[in-house]
Amino acid sequence: MTERKREKDSLYIMQQQWMCLALLALMIVTVTQADGDKTEKQGKKERKSDCGEWQWSVCVANEGDCGLGTREGTRTGTDCKQTIKTQRCKIPCNWKKQFGGECKYDFEAWGECDSITGMKTRTGMLKRALMDASCLNTVNITKPCSKPKTKIQDSQKPKREGKKKERKQTD
Repeated sequence: MTERKREKDSLYIMQQQWMCLALLALMIVTVTQADGDKTEKQGKKERKSDCGEWQWSVCVANEGDCGLGTREGTRTGTDCKQTIKTQRCKIPCNWKKQFGGECKYDFEAWGECDSITGMKTRTGMLKRALMDASCLNTVNITKPCSKPKTKIQDSQKPKREGKKKERKQTD
């Protein structure tokens, strides 16, 4: 009986070895196939390199001067399948439009009023730009100086007439 058990055990071990070899062969075939696919894909990429980089126009809002809109992209190349495409974009409504609706700036505090020009200025540093936007790194903005506010003296304030209504306490 022990002889029979040994035969079964050796058969079992041989089956496991064959199974391992089959699994190893399958893994080798899979890796080889994947490498072959990569070289084919690289060949396709090389053919696409004849196409130039996409050049994008500024975002144009669908309505008004901010909100959802579109931009157009173009590229050059003799073998390019697509040379023009349109892309959706968005111009934030709270950004200063005079510097382009695609550029966001952090502004410092307003400077002193220039008594000669009657204007005050401040500088903004580029904080963020939307995709492919060409923005200046720093911008200056001016505005007229506000007239100084003078406080009305207590004696000059108009007095309210009439008595204050007295409140009655309720029990």
